[in-house]
Amino acid sequence: MTKNKQSFEALLASIRACRACRDQPRYGSPLPHEPRPVVQVAQTARICIASQAPGARVHESGRPFNDRSGIRLRQWMGIEDSEFYDASRVAIVPMGFCFPGNKSDGSDLPPRRECAEIWREPLFAQLPNLTLLLLIGGYAQRWHLDRLAPGLPKRNVTDTVHSWRELRQTIPALHVFPLPHPSWHNQNWLKRNPWFEAEVLPVLRADVREALA
Repeated sequence: MTKNKQSFEALLASIRACRACRDQPRYGSPLPHEPRPVVQVAQTARICIASQAPGARVHESGRPFNDRSGIRLRQWMGIEDSEFYDASRVAIVPMGFCFPGNKSDGSDLPPRRECAEIWREPLFAQLPNLTLLLLIGGYAQRWHLDRLAPGLPKRNVTDTVHSWRELRQTIPALHVFPLPHPSWHNQNWLKRNPWFEAEVLPVLRADVREALA
């Protein structure tokens, strides 16, 4: 095993053993349950899905996007489960690796801020082969676009997704696709924005096939 590979494996082991938001929270109350970091990643991956945080079902299974959102995301990408869960080709790196818990209304809390501060930059520094980056939701879009394209104006999720052509061509050798969350709760968003399925998804699927080829 090369020194670089050893460094990557050590980093990944540290991520999977992380308890910072439970034992040493930097923001607010500790995580209300035992941590279970969920991440799928390998240095050979060419596609990275930068998402929000695992939901309750993913927390139970330990498998990313093992829910209805994952079914829709795989439909958007035009790939099968076997391709989606091949870590050597597809990395799944949420903004928060652990399920953050629920709000009083039953919806998920935001991703824990500790996660990105501690792990995100060291991890992405060791992913040299990415050619396609899917940014799902506002948290991932803000974090990555602030670093990849710092001069871009701040936008909400809808406006950011609407600028997909510009963002896809912003960074040489890396196609960046901003996406809404594939949650079924976003059904009304999809109905209000039919251009997303008509214009964005065909190009996204073509880029996914190229990256996996």
